[in-house]
Amino acid sequence: MSKPRALVTFDSMKNPNSGYFSFGKGLGDALIKENNNRFKLTYYMFKNTIYFFNKLVDIIYLYRLHLVFFPYWNKFDVIHFTDQTCRLKPYRVKAKKIMTIHDINKVHLPGSKQHKINKHINKLRYYASLCDRVVTISQFVADDILRFIPELKDKISVIHNGTEKLIVPENHEPQYRPQKPFLFAIGLLSPQKGFHYIPPLLTGNDYELVIAGIETPHKTRIIEEAKKYNCLDRLTITGPVSDDDKAWYFKHCSAFVFPSIAEGFGLPVIEAQYFGKPVFLAKATSLPEVGGNVAYYFDNFEPSHMQQVFTKGMKDWADNQRAAVIMEHAGKFSWENSAKKYLALYEDVLA
Repeated sequence: MSKPRALVTFDSMKNPNSGYFSFGKGLGDALIKENNNRFKLTYYMFKNTIYFFNKLVDIIYLYRLHLVFFPYWNKFDVIHFTDQTCRLKPYRVKAKKIMTIHDINKVHLPGSKQHKINKHINKLRYYASLCDRVVTISQFVADDILRFIPELKDKISVIHNGTEKLIVPENHEPQYRPQKPFLFAIGLLSPQKGFHYIPPLLTGNDYELVIAGIETPHKTRIIEEAKKYNCLDRLTITGPVSDDDKAWYFKHCSAFVFPSIAEGFGLPVIEAQYFGKPVFLAKATSLPEVGGNVAYYFDNFEPSHMQQVFTKGMKDWADNQRAAVIMEHAGKFSWENSAKKYLALYEDVLA
């Protein structure tokens, strides 16, 4: 008896500095590792992606023509759309279908226009209606989906993302090496990431602040806040960094700060916790679910409140030797566990 054929779409891995790239690489590698000859796996990807899973699976390249006709439309038993973008449209294929939804952050962003929110929700509703199962990457996202698309109640399940434990190569030197103890943040420099709220944490101490990630015009706001709190000389915005540099910053930072208000999961949180670092997060969207009771949370972004949370958190982390329990928490989130759950779901939907 031939193995069932599974197509997994990783067409959002085009940008190596994006969260979707990290998700795709982590899950794709783990699916191969945990498959144990259960499925004939094929991945759907852009031709100019920088990583192709060491050629351990067949690859179908994305072409614009697939918007009109997908020549393999009936060649698979199950198709997993790994994000809600769905460049390969669910109505173009005949198979059992699963879609992973990472977030509907538009509904949480200040200033989002209602007609755009409605358009976004209706598109998700349509794609989900064509799928047999829907997966969300956190319970928070599941609750969001059920709030706006309650008819998905019997289709939806939660599979948390995993995270790779980063390794710093021996004797590695980052492109920028801080000269003092430093706080670290990483992500797209967009308003919703909240990096402009961090400079007040440099008041009354000698920390540097290193922010890594794709730059946007919002960089100007971060610099303005650093000037306001007289710490511009201790702020470094690196732009995108290599995986080795990222690992170095996580390993050597004094704390990781992530005051984001729009996260479906928040992979950098677990990456920092794998190193036992104190993590300071906004009490918003999925972050409390991911950070757990070993993280420290800002209830609001008033500078005095944030400074108080930061000071108390750093003292608690040091006095109570919290690194070990933080690393234990991070260990719950592995790509191997995620892959096992997805493979079980593939089998379940075929059954």
